[in-house]
Amino acid sequence: MESTQSFNVHGVFANLIGQFKLPGIDAAVILESRRKDLEAVMVALTTEIAGMQSLGQKQAEIVRTAVTGLQSRIAPQTTSEHKAADGQAESVQQALRSTVADVRSLVDIACKTQFDSLAVLGKRVTENVEEWKALLSVRR
Repeated sequence: MESTQSFNVHGVFANLIGQFKLPGIDAAVILESRRKDLEAVMVALTTEIAGMQSLGQKQAEIVRTAVTGLQSRIAPQTTSEHKAADGQAESVQQALRSTVADVRSLVDIACKTQFDSLAVLGKRVTENVEEWKALLSVRR
């Protein structure tokens, strides 16, 4: 049977740290720092999910475009064989250019997603270092 009570992570950690009071260590500062860590991870995960959704949408768009292009190339043509051959060569070149552009677009989306997620986590790591510096300088 499922519990209807919500789980309060912050409250559980506050109680746990409160039980082990150590002189010179401010439990509230530690809790706030860990809360910020979790928040940064959640923002990074949200960024990753949004990026993956964007990547999936772009892939679906590429598939739709490719299918439409194939359907138009397969359709019977009423031109002479020479013009048809020239048209097919141009069609192949266009398809190759389009494919390269699509792949470049997918790579750009994936790179941007990774960069944005790492930026969020990197910022939090920098903040953690500054928090520890401040905490250690207070103890001196």
